[in-house]
Parts: sequence; structure tokens; C-alpha cells
Amino acid sequence: MITLHAWPTPNAHKVSIMLEECGLKYEVEVVDITAGDQFKPEFLQISPNNRMPALVDDDGPDGTPASIFESGAILIYLADKTGRFMPTSGNARFDVMQWLMFQMGNLGPICGQAHHFRDAAPERVPYAINRFTDEAGRLYGVMDRRLGEARYLGGDEYTIADMASWPWIRVHRYHGQPWDDFPNVKRWFDEIATRPAVQEGMKLLIEKRAKTRDVLDDKSRDILFGKTQMEKR
Repeated sequence: MITLHAWPTPNAHKVSIMLEECGLKYEVEVVDITAGDQFKPEFLQISPNNRMPALVDDDGPDGTPASIFESGAILIYLADKTGRFMPTSGNARFDVMQWLMFQMGNLGPICGQAHHFRDAAPERVPYAINRFTDEAGRLYGVMDRRLGEARYLGGDEYTIADMASWPWIRVHRYHGQPWDDFPNVKRWFDEIATRPAVQEGMKLLIEKRAKTRDVLDDKSRDILFGKTQMEKR
């Protein structure tokens, strides 16, 4: 059995979409990041950076259990496990890998900061808002140029590079990026949105999703962004 430790965020949705696309059976263990579940010792055993998602596969390589943290690593693991959604060799594999790393190292972190300073920060900091909104726009532009050349980020085929980026682009309004500026991104987004597995994957903990918008009281801010988050463990 595969267990996905998750909370309904773009990084977790990457993995739930991949699990659905591959038709793998899995169960979900709730990690309520607004309540501090990510700091529990049992979770830190599988995700030492206290971030979700994390995945535990009882039937890992050679039949031994596997525990993986970091959403990009999880996507590669599942692609290798199933032989799907990522080329196995050659330039095509690295075409997918580089766009996956683009999401992990650029699109996700920058858009996360844009969202934070535009919407969640306890004080308005114009420099930070402008800095991350503008950089998010630049990254959307990089994607738009790529998607003007290719159907998908990795090339002609839908891959884990698309699954990694799509949930982040879904919340483009929080990044201050209007669709009209990025027609190729919108074309790509709309096409992927029609996939049944994507629609199923987005149902991950849907009953919890509204809570992520409503819990930013002082305690939750401390857990997510403050002293509690920064404690050494």
C-alpha cells in the first residue's frame, strides 16, 4: 500500500494527480500544517524538513518499504516505479527533468512567496510584493515561450513536469498573473484540466481545503511562518 502524507496544497496535488494518473491504490494520511502536524516526531521520521507531501510505499524497490520526501523526488520515484510519464533515457528524459527542476527551484518557491506577500503576510511590504510578483511574471513568461514551441513542458508528451507545474498555475490569481498575458500557458492549463485523473487528484482532502484560507489567526501564522516553524528539531 502507498500512503500519501498530505495537506491540500499545490505540492501535494502534484502527487495525488500522479497517483491518479498511474492508477495506483493509495491512502491519505492527513498532515494538518495549520495545526502543527508536520512537527510530530513520527512525521519527521519520513520528512526531516517538516514539509509535506511525503510518501511511504510498502512495496518499494526490491520489495522493501520506501519512504520519500520532496514532491519532485516523489514524482520521479513514481515515474520509475510505473514506467510512466517520464522517458527512461536520452535527451527526452533530461528535457522532462529540467522542466521539473524549473518548477521545483523557481516556479514553486517564487510563486509561493508572491502568494505569501500578496495575501498572507501580516503586513504589506511593497518591495516584497513587487519583487515576487514581477519574478513570478517572468517565470510565467518563460513557460509561455516554451509552450509556444511545444505542446507540453517536456515536449510532445504529457509528463511529471506538467503535473508539477499545473497545480501552481491553477492559483495564478494569487500570484498576480492574468491569463491574457500568457495565452500559451492558458491553452496548456485548459487542456490538462480536462484530464479525469487531474480532476480526481484535485479532490485530495477537498473538505479541508477551505480551512487553508480561513485559519490564519495568530497561532496558525506562528506555526506556518513564525517562531514555531523556525525552531530547530
